[in-house]
Amino acid sequence: MAGRRGTRRDKTMSMGYGEGSSVPAYGLTVLRAAVGTVFLAHGGQKLFGLWGGGGLSGTAAYFAGLGLEPAWPMAVAAGSIEFIGGILLVLGAFTVLASAVVALEMLVAIWMADLGRAFFINWAQTPGVAHGYEFNLTLIAALICLALAGPGALSLDARRASHAAAEAAGRARLRAGHV
Repeated sequence: MAGRRGTRRDKTMSMGYGEGSSVPAYGLTVLRAAVGTVFLAHGGQKLFGLWGGGGLSGTAAYFAGLGLEPAWPMAVAAGSIEFIGGILLVLGAFTVLASAVVALEMLVAIWMADLGRAFFINWAQTPGVAHGYEFNLTLIAALICLALAGPGALSLDARRASHAAAEAAGRARLRAGHV
């Protein structure tokens, strides 16, 4: 039975379930929703100034201060990647693609803004000491997990995969004459 296309086992493995398990992967769903919410919020700060963010002008000024030019288009790109990527992750739509693009954006953020800094976040809020990149690295690890394991249960990707499997099984029955 293992290795045959269209079997329940084949479907559960592709959606991030355990080996041979028929229990949906709710842990991945929680991870996906949490990480997606973080990126949705940070994208909203960058693009629209929500939740105390600087909006596009503040983000562009920050990027210009880092020497990233042209700052305005880069601010639009970074904010859009995070905001749209966050929405896609929360919905579980195109999870692998969204995870990969947002992880790449976070790698660029570490490289351009955080690499020369300390590893840890500046919890004491010591003046003149910037935050490290530990949070960004944790988010990248979570995004890689989602890209490798799949979206989990309660996702548009899982729904799309189940419809595709059902359609493929229906076509197979038609070809075999078992209608």
